[in-house]
Amino acid sequence: MTLSELAAARTSASAAVLADQGLSSDELEALLDGMRGRLQEMRDSIRRGLASDAASRTGMVGWNAKTLWEADDALESPLVRRVQAYAMAVNEENARMGRIVAAPTAGSAGTVPGALIGVADHLGLDDDALVHPLVLAAGIGEVISKTMFIAGSTGGCQAEIGSSAAMAAAAVTELLGGDAAASVHAAAMALMNSIGLVCDPVGGYVEVPCVSRNAFFAVHAVASAQLALAGLRSVIPPDEVVQAMASVGRMLPPELRETGEGGIAATATGRRIALELAR
Repeated sequence: MTLSELAAARTSASAAVLADQGLSSDELEALLDGMRGRLQEMRDSIRRGLASDAASRTGMVGWNAKTLWEADDALESPLVRRVQAYAMAVNEENARMGRIVAAPTAGSAGTVPGALIGVADHLGLDDDALVHPLVLAAGIGEVISKTMFIAGSTGGCQAEIGSSAAMAAAAVTELLGGDAAASVHAAAMALMNSIGLVCDPVGGYVEVPCVSRNAFFAVHAVASAQLALAGLRSVIPPDEVVQAMASVGRMLPPELRETGEGGIAATATGRRIALELAR
C-alpha cells in the first residue's frame, strides 16, 4: 500500500493498514495485543525517565526530562511541556541502556510516545484509544521504509526523526478524529519539514543532539496533526514527499550520516568531547 492509497481509504487509516495485512481474526487480535504491550513499554520508559536524573554513561544527558517536568511552566503550555518531557524521558532511558521501544529506531524512540501518549494524557484519554493510532504509526513507518532505509547511517536524521515525526503526526491525527486523508497528509507535512536534517551525534553516541531533537520533533508532529485537522493538505503528494526525502538522503555525504564527522559533532566542542570519551 502506498501513502496515496492509504489517504484514499474510506475507513480510518489504521483500519486500512490492518486490512492491507490480510490477517486472520486470531492474527489480528495477536497484533493488537502486541500493540497494547508496546504501549505499556512506552509508558514504562516515560515513567522511569521522568523520575530519574541519573547521567548516561557519557555524562552528556540523563537529567533533561526530569528537570523540564519539574520546572515551572514559563509559557503556561502544559501540552508542549508534557510532549517534550515524555519524548526526552524515553530517549534518556535509551541513553542509560534502559528498555525502550524503537519507533522506528532507538535514536528516534521518543517522538511517537512523546506526541501520542502526551496528547492522550493531556486530554485524559485511556490507552484503548491509542492502540489503533499506534497501528497507523507502524503502517506509516513501513511504507516509508520501502522507499528509504530508516537509519541515520543511510539517510541522515531525516530518515530517523523525520520518519518518527511522520508516524507520530498520523497517529495523533487519527487519535483526534481525523480521517485517512488528514492522517496521511499530517505525516507528509511532518516529513516534508524534516528533509535535509543530518545525523551528527557527538562522539557517536545517541545523546547530543538526539535527546532534545526528539522533544522538538514530537512537538513538530503535534503541530502537523493540528494543521491537517484544520483542513490543510500537503501540496506535494505524500508519496512524492517520501521519494524526495530518500533522494536527499542519498545525496548527503558520509560526513553527515552518523559518522560523527560533520554538523554538531564536528564543532570544536563536539570534537573535544569525542576525544575525552575515547580516552
